[in-house]
Amino acid sequence: MSDMKSIDASWAWQPFEPTADRPWDRSSAAHLYRRAGFGMDLASIDAAVSRTPAEVVSELVANNQELTEFRSSADALAEATLAGGDPAKLSAAWVYRLLYTPNQLLEKTTLLWHGHFATGAEKVKDARMMWNQNQLLRDHALGDFGDLVHEISHDPAMLIYLDSAINRKAHPNENFARELMELFCLGEANYSETDVLELARCFTGWEIKNSKFRKNRYQHDSEVKVILGQSGTFDGEDGVRIVLEQPAAPRFIARKLYRFFVSDELRPTDAMIQPLANLFRESDLQVAPVVQRILGSNAFFSSNSVGRKIKSPVELVLGMLRSLKATTNAGLVAKGLLDTGQGLFYPPNVKGWDGGRAWINSSTLLGRANLVADILENEATRFDGKNLSQYLSDQDVRTTDQAIEHFEHCLLAVRLDDATKAQLRETAASHSGDEERRMRSLLHSVTSLPLCQLA
Repeated sequence: MSDMKSIDASWAWQPFEPTADRPWDRSSAAHLYRRAGFGMDLASIDAAVSRTPAEVVSELVANNQELTEFRSSADALAEATLAGGDPAKLSAAWVYRLLYTPNQLLEKTTLLWHGHFATGAEKVKDARMMWNQNQLLRDHALGDFGDLVHEISHDPAMLIYLDSAINRKAHPNENFARELMELFCLGEANYSETDVLELARCFTGWEIKNSKFRKNRYQHDSEVKVILGQSGTFDGEDGVRIVLEQPAAPRFIARKLYRFFVSDELRPTDAMIQPLANLFRESDLQVAPVVQRILGSNAFFSSNSVGRKIKSPVELVLGMLRSLKATTNAGLVAKGLLDTGQGLFYPPNVKGWDGGRAWINSSTLLGRANLVADILENEATRFDGKNLSQYLSDQDVRTTDQAIEHFEHCLLAVRLDDATKAQLRETAASHSGDEERRMRSLLHSVTSLPLCQLA
């Protein structure tokens, strides 16, 4: 199916039941792990195939909080970075989490909200504020969206980024109020310019003192406001509540989750999104039930999803590393991600990253290939603690064809054709005297393929 109007919404969100035409196999399990995280090694993929799709999805979603031991070690690394006060170096601390987290779906959803509630370190400049916001997104990533929106409205980094910290009753600043409705909760055409101005009045007097949120009651407009059909002497918490109560809110977020987990390219109909929106509202805006419904659905495992997303730089690079149990220099990866258009803590603007086809042009394709090359050349890069050829040998991968098949299963959403395989063989043959060089060159060639940019 490729025409979204022809898809039955009730079929789309029913649990996926494998059939002969749509089996639960290595390809479908790898698809799940790429979308619900960044990728998984072949042994883990095979282990997933021995279970049911519903069991695997349920386990992924249930791991919705960081394990205490991992959080302690990851936070310790971040604290060492924070001591220097440079927000640019925080990116490496997040790369560490992306690379080592045992809760990939949690981290993937944290990345989603970072782009959704986009906040840039160029303007905020305070590394501690940026990191605290990152932890806030992680703590609520699969939890209560309403709580997340309320918390983000108090977040010092967000207050600075959207000028809410200088919102005064004599001169209400509309930035946060506008983005709360347009970008965070409702989408365009679901509010008026009057609603923006009235909502901005709710947030007057909200400011930062000693790097913490506080309310300055002398600067708060305590008069009556009329917002989205409701009237009262509302403050900011009331304003957030009223926005979240709108019927457009669950539809807007359900569509966002669809685009992030299912497809960039195919625009779902309102009828197809509505069951997810209904579930979101019935679940009191809990994110996890909607994500679980999506990841376990017919739509997710259909041709409307597989290969229908373009990998972000994070997904490409972390996918390669996690699928091959690789480790490398986190600072190198962080800088490379910034150079290829997805600098962590450095979204391009308040709308975050556009995603989809916007990720790809001749410059970014070259940048992606160069970043992978830099990682493969770096002496810190190891594959399960070994060099690549040793790692593959441990997986009983010894020939070029076996390596191509291994990379194909781990990294590619779309199978290779014979002509592409022949080109890859030629690439490998040019390094026939050096097994390690041959395998690294082959891996670099695979990750540089247009097909490898598809998730």
